[in-house]
Amino acid sequence: MADKLNPKRELLILGGGLVGMTLALAAARKGISSHVVDRADPAELTAEGFDGRASAISTASWNLFRNIGVAEALEPHGCKIESIAVTDGMKPGRIDFQPEPHEGTLGRMFANRQLRLALFEAAKDEPLITWHSMAEVIERHRGEHGVSVTLADGTVLEASLLVGSEGRGSPTREEAGFTMAKWDYRHRAIIVGLTHEKPHDGVAWEIFYPDGPFALLPLLDDEQGRHRSALVWTVDEKDAEGVLALGDRALHHEIEKRMHGVLGAITVEGPRSSWPLSFQHTAKLVADRLALVGDAAHGMHPIAGQGLNLGLRDVGALVEVLVDGMRLGLDPGDAQLLERYEKWRALDSLMVMGATDTLTRLFGIPGKAASAVRRLGMAGVQRTPALKRFFMDEARGMSGALPELLKG
Repeated sequence: MADKLNPKRELLILGGGLVGMTLALAAARKGISSHVVDRADPAELTAEGFDGRASAISTASWNLFRNIGVAEALEPHGCKIESIAVTDGMKPGRIDFQPEPHEGTLGRMFANRQLRLALFEAAKDEPLITWHSMAEVIERHRGEHGVSVTLADGTVLEASLLVGSEGRGSPTREEAGFTMAKWDYRHRAIIVGLTHEKPHDGVAWEIFYPDGPFALLPLLDDEQGRHRSALVWTVDEKDAEGVLALGDRALHHEIEKRMHGVLGAITVEGPRSSWPLSFQHTAKLVADRLALVGDAAHGMHPIAGQGLNLGLRDVGALVEVLVDGMRLGLDPGDAQLLERYEKWRALDSLMVMGATDTLTRLFGIPGKAASAVRRLGMAGVQRTPALKRFFMDEARGMSGALPELLKG
């Protein structure tokens, strides 16, 4: 039985990161209560410092933040993406994606710390969210009439639906025995912050090299007025250790060489971080009284910056399905509702991930002939408005059957 301190809630969300906490807030705005359980210490996740870790928030995801009431707190910290320049090793024949003036921007870049601060601040004051941070789950139970988890300190939390949102290594997904399609790209993404001489003018650069993409993502100027960008540099796994071990001057030289002076003189700021790149997608998104969201369901290459946005589309769809079902008197863990969520999200996520995987492989083919073919194709896209429109709609997250929360 749930106690007074921890009453039974509708959702039990395991993982309180960007996707999990957005889900809790979106659900709360619709009157749905939740327990949010996370192992991390919020103070560590929101500590001061610039480490280059940032996320591109698409137009659709920004609509979601606006609809759940966190856009106002985020607005001063977001750098608008005015256009995206895609190039094959800075050779001639690049594509420039630039929306029409009435369409606004292609999205916004935020330091992950700012996203967490806004979400955590909103969750702290929300009575429908009970937040259990620095908590270890030692047991999960899914029964006919509800779900529960036991924490390391003996606390038992109860709800109607369990949501796995712990990221790629989701123990909830593993314990439930979900089948996964997965492969390792044998690449590693290295992330650092940069300050630079020239303003970026809101341009996100995606420079493709045979080793992998080299992405420069625009951020707001710092307090001293210095221009800033986040670098996500993909290197072959066999070279990653060497790159991470480079001295400051050598790293600076390697980065500058690949930038071809597009932002002028640069300074590498803050620590370096890295993570291995892989593809993983579950065959199913739901089981009895269980739904997966975000990277727990689909982990993808960061080449198109769509990983978080895909998770936020999961959030919008799951909340809409639950609201519709509960209006009819159905339990949040009802199998029909979960089946509807799975049908809605499975195809969209697989298509986005498939396109990203194809792009990764296509630009990873070495040699002059492959480069010439790519640049010919890119020139074709540059000259074809309908194709550019398609790619821009994808980047903005405005394609397909969008949940209401992600509409303007």
